[in-house]
Amino acid sequence: MDEKRKKETGFIMRQEEVAENIFSMWINTPASQIAKPGQFIDLFCHDQSRLLPRPISICEIDRLRGSIRLVYRVSGKGTKEFSNLSSGDTIQMIGPLGNGFPIDIPQKDAMIIGGGIGIPPMLELAKEFPSSCKIVLGYNNFPFLKEEFEKTGSKVYVATENGSYGTKGTVVTAIMENYLKANVIFACGPAPMLRAVKKFAQARGIECYVSMEERMACGIGACLGCTVDTIDVNDRLNVKKARVCKDGPVFNAKEVII
Repeated sequence: MDEKRKKETGFIMRQEEVAENIFSMWINTPASQIAKPGQFIDLFCHDQSRLLPRPISICEIDRLRGSIRLVYRVSGKGTKEFSNLSSGDTIQMIGPLGNGFPIDIPQKDAMIIGGGIGIPPMLELAKEFPSSCKIVLGYNNFPFLKEEFEKTGSKVYVATENGSYGTKGTVVTAIMENYLKANVIFACGPAPMLRAVKKFAQARGIECYVSMEERMACGIGACLGCTVDTIDVNDRLNVKKARVCKDGPVFNAKEVII
């Protein structure tokens, strides 16, 4: 296990509920110095009966203050425990893990797409393209983090299922209605959204990268519990599969079957 994957103690700087059952947590950790947009952190529960860590994507990185921000939804006993933590508390963690989004292509006309709890991981990426990309966010209803995306200076487009904010429909609906164009797309969200975004990109010959979500156990590629189907044979696994935690979570959309 290399240095960046050793379990360490993170210190909670602050935490707040930003939407119903969605919490924002800032953690002081050395991981902030090497983290990249698109990577994730494994958090461990204090309750020893919950052995497996919970993977949570990195929302923001503050290298100056030595902290990272995690925005997550309470969906079980583990994340419920995390939501009860407050400033001064500690948490055991490993990270950053996985690969991130390719950010060495700033000259390209980028479009950043997030859906649901796949929205937070796109905020740090959006900060890599200040004022120069198009941001499309899809919500069920309340548009959490929207104002923070707007602070990047890029134009933000919103889609909601019920039409309460922005375009009524999906992120692809918003893209079509606003005649948005790009030559590279970065996306994170539920599988149906990623499938639609991939189809949209392929039909137009747009380079597309997707961050995929799967249930994880070890988080470091050892257990093969988070594999996804791929087009080609994986050199490491010798099968047409890839590990989301190790080979991802970010993939070139043309390489994976969604």
